[in-house]
Amino acid sequence: MRLKIVHGWKDLPVEARGAAVALGNFDGVHRGHQQVIAQAAKAALAAKAPLGVVTFDPHPRRLFRPSEPAFKLMTHDQQARALQALGVDILYLLPFDFEMASFGDRDFVDQVLVKGLGVRHVAVGFDISFGRGRSGSAALMETYGAQDGFSVSVAEPVASRDGDKFSSTAVRDALRDGHPERAARILGRPFAIEGVVRRGQQLGRTLGFPTANVEVEDYVVPKLGVYATRTRLPDGREVPGVANLGNNPTTGEVETRLETWLFDFDEDLYGQVIETDLIAFLRPELKFASIALMVEQILRDEQAARAIVAPGF
Repeated sequence: MRLKIVHGWKDLPVEARGAAVALGNFDGVHRGHQQVIAQAAKAALAAKAPLGVVTFDPHPRRLFRPSEPAFKLMTHDQQARALQALGVDILYLLPFDFEMASFGDRDFVDQVLVKGLGVRHVAVGFDISFGRGRSGSAALMETYGAQDGFSVSVAEPVASRDGDKFSSTAVRDALRDGHPERAARILGRPFAIEGVVRRGQQLGRTLGFPTANVEVEDYVVPKLGVYATRTRLPDGREVPGVANLGNNPTTGEVETRLETWLFDFDEDLYGQVIETDLIAFLRPELKFASIALMVEQILRDEQAARAIVAPGF
């Protein structure tokens, strides 16, 4: 069954109401989020109701702190695919505008969850906050559920055996510190940047290693440098490679972008959407005194990346 995406909460058709839902921002759909969704799934099965996820577009931080640096861990398309893989039937992308921001916690439950979505169950994380001034809590949601006739479950905090807290903040911290493998442990999969392949200077093609260039845009910016990667193409193929994430100081580029050299691959990807996993951080971004020195280092990066993502080649 294909995931249905509902943009809003007013005047919904009957088939978009009555779900057991997980409520939260779910940026990254990490393993902590997956615990909340699993509780909603259990309730959905018991009630023979659709399984839904309720989140917001844009993220509330965009409304209240618009000047903050980019911080997203995934696009809506990536989020939808991750949720569908977990068996979610309906993704409610609620517009986070000034009307939504004006709702107190009681108003949010009454207007959105009860009258708008007609929820049967609400699963939340232990640290959930909702309503104007972040006044709502998990305990309040349980109280409102008892009053309004929907059940509530609260997921407790979880962490990996290595002590990594399962949170979006922890993922961002790991990426900014240059530890994509730690981010992957929290997410349950590698962090990936998805975007349309754009034309660059095409210097790499001239030097023998053509790159697929993707703008970072609204993503959190991981530590700038060179990564061993794995890229998914539109047809589903996965290709190992090595990528530079940064500003390319040697050739004078300024905007942050991901430039990925796909190993043993020579096809036109311009204008196509690709998704690249950051598997391992190899080294920081450097400014070279000459193109020749840059090429020598790229060839060393290739060998290091192949050992990680394409052993035996």
